[in-house]
Amino acid sequence: MHNSIVKLILAITISLLVMSSANAENMKPLGSMNVHYMAIGSTFFTPEIAKAYGITRSRYNGLVNISVLDNTKAGHPAKTVSIIGQAKNNLGQFKNLAFEEVKEGDAIYYLAQVNYNDEETLHFTLEINDGKEQQTLKFSQKFYVD
Repeated sequence: MHNSIVKLILAITISLLVMSSANAENMKPLGSMNVHYMAIGSTFFTPEIAKAYGITRSRYNGLVNISVLDNTKAGHPAKTVSIIGQAKNNLGQFKNLAFEEVKEGDAIYYLAQVNYNDEETLHFTLEINDGKEQQTLKFSQKFYVD
């Protein structure tokens, strides 16, 4: 299981690097939080990683990854937060997101699955609460069926 966690973290890190170089860095400072975010198709992950984390691998299923860092502390350590949110498509249809927390050493990730259609743009609105403050993250992502 530990090996699978390392593979997932590596896959997420690689995808963050790819997304960062392709679309500029996906990070927003919100109060005391630096929120790193991305949404990608689930077929990016190997079947083994998807199985280990209960991720449904499908051409029509995506994964939202959120990582929250404390920008008020030296080294910007990861913060434990609660996240609730939803995605809305261009037709006004809402999809609720259920985030699961993944911890590996000092890293903390929040993952949620979302279904999409080919060339569908989803507009995400997430409420992030660290117990002291609540912040809203909004971003959009266009998905393609591969």
